[in-house]
Amino acid sequence: MTKTIMLIHGAWLTPDAWTNFRLRYEAAGYTVHAPAWPMLDRSIAELRRDPDPAFGRLSIGAITDHYETLIRALPEPPILMGHSFGGLIVQLLLDRGLGAAGVAIDPGPPAGVLPTPVALRAALPVLLTLGGWNKVMTMSPENFARDFANTVSGPQAWAAYERYVVPAPGRIYFQAALGIGNRIDWGNDDRAPLLLIAGEKDRTADAAMVRAMFRKHSRSRSVTEVRQFPGRSHWLCAEAGWEQVADAALDWAAAKAVGAAVAQRAEDTDKNRAFVQSGDYAVA
Repeated sequence: MTKTIMLIHGAWLTPDAWTNFRLRYEAAGYTVHAPAWPMLDRSIAELRRDPDPAFGRLSIGAITDHYETLIRALPEPPILMGHSFGGLIVQLLLDRGLGAAGVAIDPGPPAGVLPTPVALRAALPVLLTLGGWNKVMTMSPENFARDFANTVSGPQAWAAYERYVVPAPGRIYFQAALGIGNRIDWGNDDRAPLLLIAGEKDRTADAAMVRAMFRKHSRSRSVTEVRQFPGRSHWLCAEAGWEQVADAALDWAAAKAVGAAVAQRAEDTDKNRAFVQSGDYAVA
């Protein structure tokens, strides 16, 4: 049973957004890693004041490669959890054969799942920006309150914006909309178990889009499940009741990671038994 978790944040945020989850999981005895995306390993004040111009050109593939390198350096396969674009990255990493289990929370869509009108509206400020493919983008407090934290009161949404929100690379939004760099094998039977989590009131990765991902992933014989939390927005990892989301995600992933490990050991045993019975081996 793995005791390692890797948390992958989404666009407009840094690993600070995972603080509640990280502390809760560490208290439960897990080793938790929450690394930043490339070029985001600075303070929020610095990122707002002086973002690296190259950050605007950061691609989905580069983010995924970054986390793959970090995961392969760990002593054991971790449980992978991602929020928003981080949820898309989790799906891509699982497709590469990484992770003991994956949880994608309000995830961005892989190629083959079209953004719904609700999700497309939330992305329009980026997609309608001239030259946005190469630009570092900023989110306004109004857009955060409307599309990201729409179930949170005005003062709380403003406080969350001031504490957590940073610029994001424009390129990843165009890639997601056009199906560039976010393709997976929907029928991959070898990937680890995956839980998709949706917020009923999410206006950025709305529940209909998450259910569409579930239907696509269900082509695989690997375990795929979907769960929806009522009354929650895209900010469900930090809004009131986040503990329920954190506990549900970990309980599911820990159980499925154990099950996957047992199944793999049984499969390896069967292969070894068949190999020995075939007589196609030699003893030194």
